[in-house]
Amino acid sequence: MSSEQNRPLTDAERVLARWMLDHGTEEARQYLDQLELAEVTPWKCRCGCASINFQIRGHAEAPPGARILGEFLVNDGDHPSGIFIYSSDGLLKGIDVYGLAGDAPSVLPSPEELSAFEGDTP
Repeated sequence: MSSEQNRPLTDAERVLARWMLDHGTEEARQYLDQLELAEVTPWKCRCGCASINFQIRGHAEAPPGARILGEFLVNDGDHPSGIFIYSSDGLLKGIDVYGLAGDAPSVLPSPEELSAFEGDTP
């Protein structure tokens, strides 16, 4: 068993997650209370991207699966990428980043770097 433990969200992670929930789908805001109980798990993506998984204090780990609560473009000049915040089985599960024209970001963006997907329809 790994000795690594969950850690509190950094201020930047909390600000980003809150912004994504505030600007996400209609149901996304109901996860704001869970964000206050969220911790970041020791999990790291093998590709080296900045994706993080959450564990909600007082709850079992969320099962596999992803219900997207908000998805955005990351405005990074010639290296466009995407980011989404998601839940699984009613629990806030994490933030995932991915590359659209190259590697996924290795650092989470700030809310100022995000924009809505053009032409996205609910």
